[in-house]
Amino acid sequence: MEEELRGFLELAAQEKMKQGMSRKVLEILLASSQASCYIYYVTRSTHDVADQDPNLGRYSDPPLLVLTSLADGPKHGHAMIEDIVRMSGTRLGPGTLYGAIARLEREKLIEPLPVEQRRQPYRLTAKGLRVLRAKLATLHGFARAGLRKLEAR
Repeated sequence: MEEELRGFLELAAQEKMKQGMSRKVLEILLASSQASCYIYYVTRSTHDVADQDPNLGRYSDPPLLVLTSLADGPKHGHAMIEDIVRMSGTRLGPGTLYGAIARLEREKLIEPLPVEQRRQPYRLTAKGLRVLRAKLATLHGFARAGLRKLEAR
């Protein structure tokens, strides 16, 4: 995904240079847009924590949420979003969801299936299933240890 984005940005930069924009201006615009994206993501990801929102206990690790959603069978993007809301109370935006999907595909943890009515379903690979089991077991142990500590107070 990152390479595709770079390629797209390079093509866009070439087009803008043909229209008379200098390379330096393009580099500045690109740097500022990356900073804006980072600021937006951090703000969006932490606003519940900063506001002491009642939803503070919601869990948000997009790749793990996607893997868990696919644990009971293949799904397309919208079905994953809805399943994740039911499981965790967290609603992933399309950019967050498809960013996680791209990363999981690159890591060979999920794979696309043939398109169905313009929807791209995905499923866990054998490696993805092993990684999901390990992550959930670790998270389960961590949660148990944390709850024991709270009970000891």
